[in-house]
Amino acid sequence: MGSRSEQLALTSAGLRRIVVIRARPLLWQKYNSAAVGPRCNLFSWNNLAFEQTVRSAVSCRGIGLHSGAPVKLRILPAAAGTGIVFRRVDLDDFEIEAVGRNVARVSYATSLQKKGVLLSTTEHLLSAFIGIGLDNAIVELDNLELPILDGSARPFVDLVLEAGLKRQRRKRTYLKILHEVEVRDGNKMIAAYPARGYTVSYRINFAVPIGQQSFEIDLSRDLYRKEVAGARTFGFLHEAQAMRNMGLIRGASEDNVIVVTESGVKNGPLRFQDEFVRHKVLDLIGDLALLGKQVIGRIVADRAGHAMHTALVAKLLRDRSLWEETTDVEPVEDSPEAGAMPAHLSN
Repeated sequence: MGSRSEQLALTSAGLRRIVVIRARPLLWQKYNSAAVGPRCNLFSWNNLAFEQTVRSAVSCRGIGLHSGAPVKLRILPAAAGTGIVFRRVDLDDFEIEAVGRNVARVSYATSLQKKGVLLSTTEHLLSAFIGIGLDNAIVELDNLELPILDGSARPFVDLVLEAGLKRQRRKRTYLKILHEVEVRDGNKMIAAYPARGYTVSYRINFAVPIGQQSFEIDLSRDLYRKEVAGARTFGFLHEAQAMRNMGLIRGASEDNVIVVTESGVKNGPLRFQDEFVRHKVLDLIGDLALLGKQVIGRIVADRAGHAMHTALVAKLLRDRSLWEETTDVEPVEDSPEAGAMPAHLSN
């Protein structure tokens, strides 16, 4: 695994030295509003009271992480109320809406499917759109998998912001969590709770040399680009062959995946000390975009993954009593303590 073309195994784990600060509460706990602190006006930094689209068409080329197939992707402006729609230009412009009902299967990536047409690895692009406040776009691609680029959401963010965002006349409709809802699988869980803003907390916990990591971000503030977008996907060297035998990671290389070995990171340096858990947050934000609306609520995940992320989406969409649609954003106070925070956990 020393060359650029080597393929790597992907999984949801991280590598980090654990710093013990026993006096600090766990940031991923249920409500824990004291740890988060007051928040600023929800998404006020980029006019998210109103819907937005990209100002002009932008494009990029790359390869699919799992398929290894070359793909060209274009992001085009769309009318207010459109949402995010994928268009397979190689299949007579067949369109697949980025919504929960089109989730096909989830394992090492999130895939959408409609009438037998498949689309894979949507989470990084959708995460970027949520992070920068892009509501409406047509995403054209000429193959079945989105390009992995550098393994993070940053290239998509930069691509859209280079063209600019255009504010539209329609007010945004938010999905406001009214009652707590949880999905559990053994010692894994993901939950949504009522809150005034939009925060996401994530914890991972693996055996040596994988430790515990936790990270929380307040998406009501302009923090996504700085704290989350650049976090790359990662994989374990010892799982590479098994993944290849499953027909996966054909496009993985040291240019788009952090390689984790028994002794540490093979292709460092890391962009963040806790880049692994930050990438899990990135993935979760992208999967929750399949709700079709910006969220007002607190999302907490503990050792979850794509399957549990999308299970939460499905559970919310099945039960309308758990949430309401609203165009009203409640003003909340700003605080220098609020924002993106790593959590240092004791064993």
